[in-house]
Amino acid sequence: MEKRYLTPAETVKTIVENGKRVLTQSRLRTLVLSLLAGFYIAFGAQLATVVTQDAAALLGKGIAALLGGSVFSLGLMLVVICGAELFTGNSLLTSSALHGEITWGKLLENWGIVIVGNLAGSLFFAGLMFESQLWMNGKIAEDAIRIATAKCQLPFAVALVRGILCNWLVCLAVFMATAARDVTGKILACYMPIMAFVASGFEHSIANMYYIPTGLLLSSELGRTAPALTWTTFFLDNLLPVTIGNILGGVVFVASAYWYVHLKVDLPRSS
Repeated sequence: MEKRYLTPAETVKTIVENGKRVLTQSRLRTLVLSLLAGFYIAFGAQLATVVTQDAAALLGKGIAALLGGSVFSLGLMLVVICGAELFTGNSLLTSSALHGEITWGKLLENWGIVIVGNLAGSLFFAGLMFESQLWMNGKIAEDAIRIATAKCQLPFAVALVRGILCNWLVCLAVFMATAARDVTGKILACYMPIMAFVASGFEHSIANMYYIPTGLLLSSELGRTAPALTWTTFFLDNLLPVTIGNILGGVVFVASAYWYVHLKVDLPRSS
C-alpha cells in the first residue's frame, strides 16, 4: 500500500530534487507558469474581498478574518495542484542551492523571472476585475480601497516582520503539500497555514500585487484621494519590505532550517 505522506526528511529531499527543474526549464515556460500563479493568488484575494466586505459588521472581526483566510487559501491550492511558479513558494529552492543541486545564479534568475511574471499576472487580473464592474456590488469597492490604503500605511519594519511571518507559513504549507500524496491531503495542507496567515494579518507580496493596484484603480475611478495610496507607496512602502520579509521567512525558517536538520549531514566533509 502506498504511503499517504512523506516524512520530513523525505519531503526535503523531494523539494531539493524538484528544485533541479530550473536547470532544464525554459525561461518562457517559467514566465508562463509565474503568470498563472499571479492569476491564482489574485483569484483568492478577490474572493476574500467579496466574502469579507460586510462580514465584520455581521459576525465580528475575528470570524470575518477566519472567513477571509479560508477562501483566500484557494489561491495556493490552485498553484500547488494545477502547477504554477509562485515567488514566495520558490523560497524553498534555496534548499537545492544549499545542497549544491543548482547554482545560486540559477536560483536568482528563477526568482527574478517569477516575481516579474507574478506581478504581471496580478496586474492583469486587477484590470479584469476592474472592467468586470463587480466592485459596484455592495461595499466591495470601499473595502478594496480600505485594504490597499492600510497596507501602504504600514511602517517599513512592521511590513517587513509581517512579511517574514507570512512566508514562514506559506512555505510550511508548500512543504506539507509536498509531503501529501493525494489531492485531498494537498488541499488540507494548503488550507490551514494560508488561513492562519491571512486571518492573522500577515503580508504576502504577491497578494499585495493584486490588492493594492485594485485599490488604486478604484480610488481613481471613484475620485477618492488618499495620500498614502499611490504607486510609489505601493512599491516602496509595501512591496519592498514585504518582499524582503517573505524571502527571509521562507529561506531562513523553512528552506535552510529543514535542509540543515535533514540534509546537511549528508554532504561530504572536506579533508
